[in-house]
Amino acid sequence: MPDQEPTPPPSGPGPELGPKSTSTGLPSNVAAALACIPLIGGIVFYIVEKHDSFVRFYAMQSIIFGGAWLLFNIVSKILFLILWSIPAIGGILVFFWGIIQALVHIAFLVVWIVATVKAFTGVRWDIPYIGPVARRQEGTV
Repeated sequence: MPDQEPTPPPSGPGPELGPKSTSTGLPSNVAAALACIPLIGGIVFYIVEKHDSFVRFYAMQSIIFGGAWLLFNIVSKILFLILWSIPAIGGILVFFWGIIQALVHIAFLVVWIVATVKAFTGVRWDIPYIGPVARRQEGTV
């Protein structure tokens, strides 16, 4: 039916189609993406945001994820010192542990980037093992 003109969208007040605003004044997806900054962003947004469960979920997930990353760094440094103190083969063991440590850090970085992108696009994504714990803590199971 080529002779019909498309109908214009209705004008006037209607439901807002964009992302909803949080108590911080930021759109929900932006606040959730900022909350994905490991540990610090999660703590700040978990304290500041009281109403938006999407932002609070990503904040709790970020706190747990950042804590795991920090714990890995502490254990890694201790293991590095233990391996380095082994006579004769300590240097070799430290070299291999450095490779493992670098791969784990790359994995943490990739998961952080994926979580941030998912939060920014408005998708609730569970980090494996951490997401279900965050849901239980948040009460959104």
